[in-house]
Amino acid sequence: MLTRETPVFIDGPCGQLEALYLEVADARGSVLICHPNPVQGGTMLNKVVSTLQRTARDAGYSTLRFNYRGVGQSAGGHDMGSGEVDDAEAAAHWLRDRQSTQPLVLMGFSFGGFVAAALGGRLEAAQVELQQLFMVAPAVMRLSSEFPLPQRCPLSVIQPDADEVVQPQLVYEWSDALSRTHELLKVAECGHFFHGKLTDLKDLVLPRLSN
Repeated sequence: MLTRETPVFIDGPCGQLEALYLEVADARGSVLICHPNPVQGGTMLNKVVSTLQRTARDAGYSTLRFNYRGVGQSAGGHDMGSGEVDDAEAAAHWLRDRQSTQPLVLMGFSFGGFVAAALGGRLEAAQVELQQLFMVAPAVMRLSSEFPLPQRCPLSVIQPDADEVVQPQLVYEWSDALSRTHELLKVAECGHFFHGKLTDLKDLVLPRLSN
């Protein structure tokens, strides 16, 4: 099985978006992965993003991860909101153009959890059916009525219980208030970046992709 990603450039709203694409033969679906806060150094090479990519690959999915505007070789400047969701939408359309018959899974870590969730709501409103949404240590404080969640796909929220960046209690309260069906998975003795816990993250995601 091909395991090395191919560097690609995607036409985005502000110019090119730098990305890494892995096409898996006879893939069971496609996964788009959104990275953490670019202002705090987040890129598509973040180790949590890399773990999610390898997990999706091992489950038999084609994958695409990309840099938002102003990150790496992606054109433009940070928007820290709807602009990054626009970038993710362009990446999703690029992926669907190549894998149009495959189910689409969205994943996002930290700020990327917000981006993936907001993108999911947009795609669902455009009648794009999603297989699943994974939000990992998500920046739920950024979600609002402007960025509705998708309602029809399964949703898994994975939250470290010792998160020093996103307050766990915020995520727990957001989860409690969420009207749609979802699962909240708490990772014990784990910080925001899953130091020493990346295997735990893979063990949570892999079976949910493999079902």
